[in-house]
Amino acid sequence: MLFDYFKNIEFTQPEFLFGLILLPVLLVWYILSNNERSASIVVSSTAAPGLGSWKSSLRHIPFVCRLLCLAFIILAMARPQTKNENQRAEGEGIDIVLCIDVSGSMTAQDFQPNRLEAAKVVATNFVNKRLTDRIGIVIFSGESFTQCPITTDHAVVLSAIKSIRNGLLEDGTAIGSGLATSVDRLRNSKSKSKVVVLLTDGENNGGLIDPKTAKEIAKTFGIRVYTIGMGTDGFAKQPESTGIGVVMQNVKVSIDEKLLNEIANETGGKYFRAKDNEGLQGIYNEIDKMEKTKIDMVRNIRFADKFLPFIAAAIFFLFLEMILCYLILRKFP
Repeated sequence: MLFDYFKNIEFTQPEFLFGLILLPVLLVWYILSNNERSASIVVSSTAAPGLGSWKSSLRHIPFVCRLLCLAFIILAMARPQTKNENQRAEGEGIDIVLCIDVSGSMTAQDFQPNRLEAAKVVATNFVNKRLTDRIGIVIFSGESFTQCPITTDHAVVLSAIKSIRNGLLEDGTAIGSGLATSVDRLRNSKSKSKVVVLLTDGENNGGLIDPKTAKEIAKTFGIRVYTIGMGTDGFAKQPESTGIGVVMQNVKVSIDEKLLNEIANETGGKYFRAKDNEGLQGIYNEIDKMEKTKIDMVRNIRFADKFLPFIAAAIFFLFLEMILCYLILRKFP
């Protein structure tokens, strides 16, 4: 406990600590002078046993108390302080909606452990990097749903991502509905920069809104859309429920890259293709670098003087020396 206390102490006038050099000098002087004094005393060979008393064993303690008193005074003069520092991020953030496909094909296992779980991991990492941004979550399959409105409470966002699972919505791939819902979350935003990151592994085959219509709405509100096509080339293993249970089927990977390119290019974003976990993480890292936020790190440092414990210790040893010298070890004529 004492070590932890001194570990947090800083001396703002450390030049006074050079005064501690006096302590070993005084100690050597005391030892030498005490030896000379002892050598000059002639003790009779006929002295009774036990001539020395218990007082003689305490005779050095007053000097030790004096050294300790001096040491604590020097430490107090060096002005010990503790530093309490806190840091917070301030700045102009970006409003971002992560639009994630949760259709049945997102259970395909060309990503580990599957596409949906891989998407949740990289989305979580992405949110943790965006310190001052407002972030929302939209999920879609055959229909769309706002999993989490845009907020600066990233704990809520992370909880929403964690709770995403397949089967929450009617199956299908309604890219237009997912994008339109994401745009609706951002249309009243006052942020200078509004972004949608849309991730899907299929082709639009449902929903009430055409993807190109949703794209035009995004352009109207000045929203950039980054699109991600998720899936390997060729076929991917996907669990399918049958009468005999769940079996693995090889399902063809079909991504409408032309549509995703068009949405991204016309809204000022960019299209990416992710074929494995590392590639998907790299895409989110690239988007993170492209969408920079202005962050100012504000540091508050508070100092508190801690010389009083040292002064109290010095007074304690001074009084202890006086008690020993004038009461306990006092010599009577």
